[in-house]
Amino acid sequence: MQPIKRFQVRGAPGEVVRIQLCDRYIDFWAPPKPTTHLLVAHDGQNIFDKKTATKGRTWGLARTATQVFERAGITPPLVIAVFHSTSKTNRSGRAKDLAPEDIFTNGVTPRENFPGIWPTPELKFPLNELHGNRYQADIVETIIPTITSEVGHELNPANTAMIGASMGGLATLYGITKYPEIYRTALGFSTHWSVGMDPLVSELMGAIPVAGTHKLWMSRGTKALDAGYGPYQEYANEIALARGYRYGRDLATPVYARTTHNEKSWGRYLNQALDFWISERN
Repeated sequence: MQPIKRFQVRGAPGEVVRIQLCDRYIDFWAPPKPTTHLLVAHDGQNIFDKKTATKGRTWGLARTATQVFERAGITPPLVIAVFHSTSKTNRSGRAKDLAPEDIFTNGVTPRENFPGIWPTPELKFPLNELHGNRYQADIVETIIPTITSEVGHELNPANTAMIGASMGGLATLYGITKYPEIYRTALGFSTHWSVGMDPLVSELMGAIPVAGTHKLWMSRGTKALDAGYGPYQEYANEIALARGYRYGRDLATPVYARTTHNEKSWGRYLNQALDFWISERN
């Protein structure tokens, strides 16, 4: 595994390492001491590096994770940040990566010209070009094993989580349905339900593992795209409760007033999602 780039981030010891696997870039950060926790993040461009981040703003994930975990007396997690594949020649790469492929190819139709799948008519593509299944499989079968082997991390599903926002929120929930034996916690921010509305909610939430060993975080703001998520998220909450999840134990669905659909807002309450991840069940 040959690093492409190494760089430091404020508030976290050590370095972020950039590599290329499965025809995409991945950034990862490992704490100085061995850790029992692993966090896999979508939209890796926005996790560590201001030079690749949308509008130059990152989540500040390594800094926040260090603060949250050290406050709890736990070594911070290994963080693997997977870049999406959008490029000048593949302008819909992110949607093709992050969409829950099985759901959209088996009957649920994305809304026409809606940000996420088809933001504009010229970016519309056949649904058989989605490759969310391959994306999720690459993470589990190649990316995680390669990086954990490199840093000497022993995978422990009970302490393994996936995190993402917007389409990445959908991909996070989809990941836990595809690989419930790998990820025990899903941390979804501003989950982009509007792209498929109630049918998407029904199919995706209906496929999550029943309660018992998994935890779900599904948060949203109240401005911009997030303003339209309310009814769909309430429906998702109902399904989670019906599948045995309980608030204060393994389910959290907070609403953050006056926050919006961007990295600045998600970074503001990232600490609360990480607290939820490592908190003991009641």
